[in-house]
Amino acid sequence: MKAPAFDYRRAASVEEAIALLAQYGDDARVLAGGQTLLATLNMRLSEPALLIDITGLRALRGIERRGDRLWIGALATHGDIEASSLVSELAPLLCAAAPHIAHRAVRNAGTWGGSLAYADPAAEWPACLLALEGVVTVQGAQGQRRIAAREFFRDLYTTAMAPDELLVGADLPAATVADWFGFDELARRRGDYAAAGVAVAARFDRRVAQYVRLSFLGVGGTPLRAPRTEALLAGKELTSATIEIALASLKAELDPLPDLHHEGATKLHLATVLARRLLVAAAASRDALSA
Repeated sequence: MKAPAFDYRRAASVEEAIALLAQYGDDARVLAGGQTLLATLNMRLSEPALLIDITGLRALRGIERRGDRLWIGALATHGDIEASSLVSELAPLLCAAAPHIAHRAVRNAGTWGGSLAYADPAAEWPACLLALEGVVTVQGAQGQRRIAAREFFRDLYTTAMAPDELLVGADLPAATVADWFGFDELARRRGDYAAAGVAVAARFDRRVAQYVRLSFLGVGGTPLRAPRTEALLAGKELTSATIEIALASLKAELDPLPDLHHEGATKLHLATVLARRLLVAAAASRDALSA
């Protein structure tokens, strides 16, 4: 199909982009990497009156350490994150997840901010940000505000952003030596959207897990945490028995939505298989450190 007719403006500043969003509201769309937006335009799933191109805004680029947190600008590409030594040091979960995102050409163009703003429940970055308890920064006419990831993703393709706000970046706590991270997903083919996936962020005191955050993608209308199962794991060693109890809890806690290719029961099975793999890997990492 062919995209509908729309007006186009290349924003010269963040302030200009925000002013255009305020003027056009829901009739405007923001072009960052375009890897999702252009497809929705061509399929007539999105028919904006105005396309606001922010790709030239240097203020929205960059990856940097800010105190004890890692800041990633909205226009950092998936490839930038994948290749960043700073991300590898301070947020290794993101480096583990990045190779699962589509294909190299998409990772070189698609952006961190675009993925978070679009809020696809099968995308990797929203689930990772939720596992890391990151914070999204948006900017509107009244200035900037920070929104915790657990409050940002509201519903299917729906966030806490107002129509006249622009996502400018997100930050997350820097990893410590006590932390362990893991990511895995299952897709029909490499590069396809995942049928199910899980991001794990855990902190240990020797063998004891102080917390284990489990963030799932592809199983609901938003990325999902599993708070009841996380509570079972907190303060425990990740023994085989503890992991089995956690998996039984997950099966009761998750209620995946079906998609075109998988029933909900299939997604639940896949999600628990992935959780088992990562919890076993986390336990093995503690055993190796204690040996």
